[in-house]
Amino acid sequence: MNVLKLAMQEVRAGLRNRWVVATTLLLAALSLSLVLLGSAPTGAVKADPLAVVVVSLASLTIFLVPLIALLLSFDAIVGEQERGTLMLLLSYPVARWQVIVGKALGQVGILGVATLLGYGVAAGALAAGSETGAPAWGAFATMVATSIMLGAAFVSMGVLASAIVRERATAAGLAVGIWLFFVLLYDTALLGILVADQGQRVTQGVLDVLLLLNPADVYRIFNMTASDSVAVYSGLAGPGNAASQPPAVLLAVLAAWVVIPLAFAVLAFRRRPI
Repeated sequence: MNVLKLAMQEVRAGLRNRWVVATTLLLAALSLSLVLLGSAPTGAVKADPLAVVVVSLASLTIFLVPLIALLLSFDAIVGEQERGTLMLLLSYPVARWQVIVGKALGQVGILGVATLLGYGVAAGALAAGSETGAPAWGAFATMVATSIMLGAAFVSMGVLASAIVRERATAAGLAVGIWLFFVLLYDTALLGILVADQGQRVTQGVLDVLLLLNPADVYRIFNMTASDSVAVYSGLAGPGNAASQPPAVLLAVLAAWVVIPLAFAVLAFRRRPI
């Protein structure tokens, strides 16, 4: 019950700070623009417009949703401490793990609502303007659900960063570093290693493991390979032989990226002096 109360408090704070409105409008505007631009060539090449949009939205999600998630969560703990409200919160009959889980759950709820509404606008526009097959709609629904999971993974990392530092500015810098590392630098470094190695030490099995160490790659691979209608248009969206990992394994790894950082955040907050 305490977890749900804390989560609702986070949602109400998000509504007051216009986070829900801002993220929803941003996701809706970008996804709608992708629908309008991405569906333009489909009449000539006979492509499924929704499958093309799924590929485009998945690429957008990898850059945008983690950033939004980290902006939501980087000051979850350290921000409360700087405002002087953390001690007051802990004076109530609430466990420290409940504070961590409740705040993370509320922030994931904000991100989930924004994602559903923002991408729902794109789906509505596409449904009104063209006919698409059932497999593509299934891929779209899966993409939205895993987008929320990807956001939850970065919310967990943001809460962890907030629980281990002492200043809000430090937490903000750490959040930016997390985004840069997982979204931009990791794949660039991996590509450089593959080019330099020339297949001598980095085998397919090693590459598969390295890809699982980045939640953005796990999300990309899953959405590019889980549906045949989308895989046709994904091309080189993910490095390596993405199909070598079963979808169930990819989902389990993505879920682990949500749970494990949150567990470390709970441990760090338990040891944190107030």
